[in-house]
Amino acid sequence: MDPSCSHLDQVRAVFAEADGCEDCLKTGDSWVHLRLCLVCGHVGCCDSSKNCHATRHAHQSEHPLVGSIEPGEAWRYCYVDEVMM
Repeated sequence: MDPSCSHLDQVRAVFAEADGCEDCLKTGDSWVHLRLCLVCGHVGCCDSSKNCHATRHAHQSEHPLVGSIEPGEAWRYCYVDEVMM
């Protein structure tokens, strides 16, 4: 991961425990792409989705790191440092 992110010490060994956006599944909504919180494992929908649950989770929980769990994608993003890794 990129050393320009100052939150790498918060990364945990987490796994997606939901087959979709946890919040959208509760409300019956749909999503575009899925993101995994690298601190607690919360699965949320991306900012292209109408609810932006991954970003909302990051701000509410103060968990700065998220990663794509879309097939073929391996990037990570830090909301605080605004760095793509």
